[in-house]
Amino acid sequence: MRSSLPDFPWDALAPFGEKARAHPGGIIDLSVGTPVDPTPEFVQAALCSASNSPSYPVTAGTPELRAAITSWAKSRLGASGDFDVLPVIGSKELVAWLPTLLESKKVLIPEIAYPTYHVGALLAQAQSIPVPISAKSWPQADLAWINSPSNPTGRVHSVEEIKECIAWSRVNDAVLVSDECYLEFDHNATSTSVMALTEGNNKNIVAVHSLSKRSSMAGYRAAFMVGDSSLIAKIRELRKHAGMMVSLPVQKAMTVALGNDAHVAEQRARYNARRDALRPALEACGFRIEYSNAGLYIWCTRDEDAWTSVEWLAQRGILATPGSFYGEKGKNYIRIAMTASDVAIHEAIKRLKA
Repeated sequence: MRSSLPDFPWDALAPFGEKARAHPGGIIDLSVGTPVDPTPEFVQAALCSASNSPSYPVTAGTPELRAAITSWAKSRLGASGDFDVLPVIGSKELVAWLPTLLESKKVLIPEIAYPTYHVGALLAQAQSIPVPISAKSWPQADLAWINSPSNPTGRVHSVEEIKECIAWSRVNDAVLVSDECYLEFDHNATSTSVMALTEGNNKNIVAVHSLSKRSSMAGYRAAFMVGDSSLIAKIRELRKHAGMMVSLPVQKAMTVALGNDAHVAEQRARYNARRDALRPALEACGFRIEYSNAGLYIWCTRDEDAWTSVEWLAQRGILATPGSFYGEKGKNYIRIAMTASDVAIHEAIKRLKA
């Protein structure tokens, strides 16, 4: 490879996890962001009912799943014009391999970003270039990632910011991929999909969505793409050769999950209630909350090195993620996940108050 892969960031957090586990009350893990709330029972039932699955699944997805994604994209994302859909094995897997599938040579990633954007560029032997949110200063590239609501910051892009990114794609004839995995978890801001702003011209535009957090299905590895029909057709043909088919039971579970909004509203309320409860306790300890308008995380700082904040919390049995995992500009921040039970969140608040 042109560049060696970075060390897996979570390995560096392990010693602080051990310190947090040594707390008399045990560890409260607010770091990784893995869902803990149960997968809805109707989703589990769909998976179980399709468990007799001796045949190979279809790469493009079952007709029922394709129809469910298409309908959801129109009603929830505001997608219009000609577009296609494609189920994929988890959004992380897609992020890691999309630059390789598209043979990208230069990939733009947000300055503060999910680390797999950078890793995906390296796997493709492409140049990885961090850029600000405003696309007005972006250089030419083959592929650009945007992420709204953002992981880790919870920042929501404005309509004008997304339109700037679309304009950059048009001028450079480059692929723009919008990672919208947290779109359904607004708090005090309103998220907009890139698909709502293309005016029906979806050339080189793709939105990526996941059911991991939306439906507590992280263990299912269930995600999908929506966008440019010709681009998705190219990716689909490559995957026919390479495999990476979504299993039929998971496709059945995805279909029913996308047809139900009530469980998403319940999960959004859980995450937002946890954020509202934890925020004042952090502020009372000197943390300043920035953004955190949507998604699953609180992004905060005490204007000190991130590892100092991580150490301070670990002494209280609370594990958080250093913002340096997400880029140089995050080095004085920490990310705190709402993916812990209500009981654990309230125990964390008690420890902070103490």
